[in-house]
Amino acid sequence: MIQREWTPEDYIAMLRRYWFVIIVLAGVGAGIAYGYSRTLPNRYTSHTSVLVEQPTVPTDFVRPIVTTEISERLISMQQQVLSQPRLEPLIQQLGLFPEDSNRLPMQALVARLQSAITVIPMRPADDGSPHVPGFYIDVTLGDAQTAQTVCATVASMFIAENLRVREEHSADTTEFLDQQLSDSKAKLDQQDAKLAAFKSQHIGFLPDEEQANLNMLSNLTSQLDATTQALSRAQQDKSTAEANLTQQLAAWRASQTGHNPDTYEEQLAVLQTQLADLQGRYTDSHPDVIKTKIQIEALKKKIVESEEQNRALSADQSSTEPSQFKQLRAQIVSYDQSIAERTAQQAKIQEQIKSYQARIQSSPNIEQEYKELTRDYQTALDIYNDLMRKRSQSTMAADLEHHQEAEQFRVLDPANLPGAPSYPNRPYFALGGLGGGMALGLGLAFYLELRDTTLRTEKDVEHSLELPVLAMVPVVKSMRVSKTKSFRREPARSDMQWSLKN
Repeated sequence: MIQREWTPEDYIAMLRRYWFVIIVLAGVGAGIAYGYSRTLPNRYTSHTSVLVEQPTVPTDFVRPIVTTEISERLISMQQQVLSQPRLEPLIQQLGLFPEDSNRLPMQALVARLQSAITVIPMRPADDGSPHVPGFYIDVTLGDAQTAQTVCATVASMFIAENLRVREEHSADTTEFLDQQLSDSKAKLDQQDAKLAAFKSQHIGFLPDEEQANLNMLSNLTSQLDATTQALSRAQQDKSTAEANLTQQLAAWRASQTGHNPDTYEEQLAVLQTQLADLQGRYTDSHPDVIKTKIQIEALKKKIVESEEQNRALSADQSSTEPSQFKQLRAQIVSYDQSIAERTAQQAKIQEQIKSYQARIQSSPNIEQEYKELTRDYQTALDIYNDLMRKRSQSTMAADLEHHQEAEQFRVLDPANLPGAPSYPNRPYFALGGLGGGMALGLGLAFYLELRDTTLRTEKDVEHSLELPVLAMVPVVKSMRVSKTKSFRREPARSDMQWSLKN
């Protein structure tokens, strides 16, 4: 039997032979387990559920400061709420574990209470959102009323801890932003002062004024051209007036003295020409050359005497000059003033043109420095504006936390008063004992079956004798066995099996 492989029929036959043993052991196991459960102390579990309420103000209007998921914050809050400084006053106030308070240290009592408290997050909604809608709190203690009280107290501690953490986080964030805003404002003022000093130092050279400088340079160039043209016209007009005055004055004086200075000058020119021709042919000692020189000297004396007479006559007759001469002299004086003004204006415009050309030439270097200062100032301004916006949001979020209009915990189901113990579960203990007894009975039946060497089937005979079976003899029952109803009916077997067994 040990060496032969078992078939399902063999297992069924074994169960038929030892069913009583299996049932007895299963019943005994159930009774023992149930009796043992009666000796264990009752433990009661109080249950409550806490809901996470969303902010009353939409997050699009006021962004919350605390953005971590509730599952992450719940772990941190659980460590804070279930810490020894929080649970030790609760143990002393409610008088928990009175039988062990005198013989065990407080750390052990706190650890026992921590193990009695279970915090389980709720499952997220089926819409795919990772947001946890709330959590459950279970407290298991030996007294139902105490378990309810502890459960309600722990729930209120979670609510208070959440409110404290959010308000503290909001206050810390606002304080941090205030400090950062103060530093940013100091940097912005510093950059503003640098930019203002640079602008005041380089007035007219800034990149914003480059186009204005070009326009002004173009206007000055046009003004310079116009002034130059006006100066040229004034100089031409003066020259014309002076020539007219000279000719008219010479003619008038000649008419007054009877001598024409132009005739003396023409004669002098003719004599000088003759002298040059004679000197080209003769030496200076030639009589013609000497004669011509004497004539030239005499003519020069006459010209000098004529000029002296004209000056004297001009001084004496200046008051008697015709009015047209005075008008020409006044025009010449006016032309001189105009030329002086145009010349000064021309010089001034040229200086201005040089100044604007210098501005335009130095504009690239100044533009680079100006861009660096402007970039630094704009960066500081952007940081300051961003901090101002964040501080405003932080202040509004802190107000929401203060008025309890932000995300908060709310008890959905108050802590219940358990009517029946949650441990030990005696039906479960009985079922466990029943299963254990049944397993023990099956093991015992299998062991007895292995110890039994009875040949019951033709396979047993073939396996034991290693010979084939030629014929089968039917079972012959005695009259006594057939008439006794209390006897268990044996399974059919051959006479060979019966004889071998006996």
